[in-house]
Amino acid sequence: MKKVSLTTWIIVAMISGVLIGWLNHEYWPTTDIAAILGPFSTIFISLIKSIVVPLIFGSLVVGIAGHGDDLKRVGKLALRSIIYFEIVTTVALIVGLAAVNIAKPGVGVVLAASAEAGKQFATTKTTFASVLTHAVPTSFFDAASRNEVLQIVVFAVIFGAGLSRVKGKAKETMLAFCESLSEVMFKFTEIVMKFAPIGIGAAVAVTVGHSGLGVLRNLGALVLTLYGALIVFVLVALVPVALIARVPIRLFWKYVKEPYLIAFSTASSEAALPLAMENIEKMGVPKRIVAFVLPAGYSFNLDGSTLYLAVASVFVAQAAGIAMPLSTQLLMMLTLMLTSKGVAAVPRASLVILSGTLASFGLPLEGVAVILGVDALMDMARTSINLLGNCLASVVMARWEGEFVPRDPGLPV
Repeated sequence: MKKVSLTTWIIVAMISGVLIGWLNHEYWPTTDIAAILGPFSTIFISLIKSIVVPLIFGSLVVGIAGHGDDLKRVGKLALRSIIYFEIVTTVALIVGLAAVNIAKPGVGVVLAASAEAGKQFATTKTTFASVLTHAVPTSFFDAASRNEVLQIVVFAVIFGAGLSRVKGKAKETMLAFCESLSEVMFKFTEIVMKFAPIGIGAAVAVTVGHSGLGVLRNLGALVLTLYGALIVFVLVALVPVALIARVPIRLFWKYVKEPYLIAFSTASSEAALPLAMENIEKMGVPKRIVAFVLPAGYSFNLDGSTLYLAVASVFVAQAAGIAMPLSTQLLMMLTLMLTSKGVAAVPRASLVILSGTLASFGLPLEGVAVILGVDALMDMARTSINLLGNCLASVVMARWEGEFVPRDPGLPV
């Protein structure tokens, strides 16, 4: 049993979760599976969330102050990362826009649901200015309590830059603390990952038990369009980027497959982040790059979510029978690109952005209510691609900085 890998256990748990959820939905409808298995999923997600802040803070401070970095060097990495993020997310928008216009999944769908489900998301307004101001924390502890990843990154960068200018025992003491914190949190992650199959199996069972497999029959075209577009995006964007940056793809997948499966099965970026940071660092990417690029990517490089927004927004227009010229679609995509930054911590963030955009362009919010039926299935796909894109971004930035030294997982690190 000890020889069975975590990846295998996760796959077994996912299959078991689907089976249990299906049996619950079809044969045991009176059984409240959410009350029985839901706590196991909640416990796993909560444990993972407790890791995120101390791991990011400790790793990033050590990466900056412990290796002689300063704000100039961090700024250079940040600029390169933002340029890369914007190029890749633009490609994601283009792929999503092409897919939804070719497949036309909204044609024939009737928007009969209430608009109330859409209005609850549309009340949250997001602007580029609000994202900028939101990035700076008023209190580290407040940001930590709410798991505001972007705010923690900003605080840790400035804290690390300040620490790099300190001399003597004070610097040594703080660095030793942060190094110890980072090492302990990696071990903490290893312990929590042993519980992952149980938490993941429970999450899948609750999702399938609530919606059933039959939900695919009604909106299957939309789900298939999204999954197909994401596959195309990986082939036309991520694979070429990996080849250009000379990223060893097989080696990359060995290190990424476990956090990828966690992201897919839980539909949570935070659930996969600690293990992704640990594995990408083991692959040979310096800690300072991993600790900056991966968390920042969850605010600025949401490839899967960006592509989903392009598909979902035009889908609503098609379902409503509203002819939308290409110029309007491009304007909508630009709006989505600007307003989707920095909201990864908002529950159902993609639906928040989608609803606000639909309201801005006069499209019916009933579309959100329709999409809610299959949102869990689409959330799994877009979240896992977000993770894949951010892991690749970390390796690409390390290669760009000339600091990537690939390590085979079969050899000691």
